[in-house]
Amino acid sequence: MDITQIHACFLKCSSVSIDTRRIEKNSFFIALKGTSFDANIFAKEALEKGADFVLIDNAQYYIDEQTILVNDCLATLQQLASFHRRYLNLPIIAITGSNGKTTTKELFQAVLARKYKTKATYGNLNNHIGVPLTLLSFTKETEIGIVEMGANHQEEIAFLCEITQPDYGYITNFGKAHLEGFGGVEGVVKGKSEMYNYLSASDKKVFVNLDDSIQNTKTKKMNQITFSTSFPNSFIFIDKIEANPFVKISYQNIEIQSNLIGLYNATNIMAAITVGRYFNVENEEIKKSLESYLPENNRSQIINKKSNEIILDAYNANPSSMDVALQNFIQLDKNSKIAVLGDMFELGNDSFQEHQNIINKLYLNANFDCHIIGKEFFLAKKQKSNLYYYQSFDEFSKYLQNYPFENSFILIKGSRGMALERTLQYI
Repeated sequence: MDITQIHACFLKCSSVSIDTRRIEKNSFFIALKGTSFDANIFAKEALEKGADFVLIDNAQYYIDEQTILVNDCLATLQQLASFHRRYLNLPIIAITGSNGKTTTKELFQAVLARKYKTKATYGNLNNHIGVPLTLLSFTKETEIGIVEMGANHQEEIAFLCEITQPDYGYITNFGKAHLEGFGGVEGVVKGKSEMYNYLSASDKKVFVNLDDSIQNTKTKKMNQITFSTSFPNSFIFIDKIEANPFVKISYQNIEIQSNLIGLYNATNIMAAITVGRYFNVENEEIKKSLESYLPENNRSQIINKKSNEIILDAYNANPSSMDVALQNFIQLDKNSKIAVLGDMFELGNDSFQEHQNIINKLYLNANFDCHIIGKEFFLAKKQKSNLYYYQSFDEFSKYLQNYPFENSFILIKGSRGMALERTLQYI
């Protein structure tokens, strides 16, 4: 069966699934393999639970005409997604970057949904499996698609662009994320810029923050749609930004009071304004969408608990996002501030130096208590009366049980593997 025939089968289904635990009736089940699992063994179960077709790559599990046997299910998933994208031929915006991808994607979705039937990446399903699944979720009713792309090594963004074939792209920033896989900061810039390479070669358009020198330089010869706080001739010029702690933005006599904290989120909001205006969403609708957007999933959430006010930013962390979060927190005009920080992962040989850089920043600039958790930070510790170190979360939790935080403004930030949202149990 060729990809055209497989796509015809897919179109008869109402959804696509890769997990029989969450399978829906009338779905198209794809049996993917991993290092410790083989979903081919669930083909029969998928049909019994209501799937119309199952895609397998092991002939041993062939059942009947509802079973589609291919050489490689993952490769076929990616080919099917790319075929479906061409079949729909709708405008697609691709987003990548070191920090802020998911928040930016959600802001784009919130703004564009005021005028169009839009669909975007669910959660952060932004890899070689998540991107194809996102594309397969688009339908004839979808008017604009938004695809988030993540990467931790070279050529990954290029590959995802070949599958997605975006018409527009936006790179949030170039930061110190996944340094181990990219081979340093220069590798990050090179890897993320693969999106620029694709868009330039196919003469597509790119959204550009002119205040970011790397974006500005790398896109000068491209079809730019620009925004800036410094260049008045940009497509969207921002008059004023405040963040104490919530971001407030003024442009074209419009003032937007968001529910997002920190100057690092101001750029995400500016990008969403730019995308909205480019697609002719009215300013008043943009204002409504951005002011009603509430962050969730441990991403810069403001939580009031007992006597404490908490910034929960424990979804992920890298040196760049940690630095801007701390810079913002240090500048906030709040009493009784406390920072709870956890290790940053995937930094390879740069890990010690990057953790030490954060410690040095705190040593020099933090006039509040900092509770610093994890083996990497512990190795880089520098003693000061307001800096407290713990090798594990268990050590920190024991401290909290004896000395709970009260009447404080608290920042919680660390890599996903640190699961620092557990702190909420004790405060």
